[in-house]
Amino acid sequence: MAKTPKLDFEATCAQLAATINKLEDEQASLEDSLKAFEQGITLARQAQKALVEAEQKVQLLLDNDGEPKSTEFIDGIIE
Repeated sequence: MAKTPKLDFEATCAQLAATINKLEDEQASLEDSLKAFEQGITLARQAQKALVEAEQKVQLLLDNDGEPKSTEFIDGIIE
């Protein structure tokens, strides 16, 4: 499978919606449906990863008192 280029969250969701539409097309061949399903799984994982990273970043920015705390967060790694 060709690697899906990394998209921003909104673009990933838009591409996922388009892929779902392909899967709902009853006229699509089995091969095309399997390719669309594979692409959909990749996009869904990419979107889930972006959401988890965003949630982690928000958690890192808040300390126990709810005050903002500055922390470097580069490519999913706390610096």
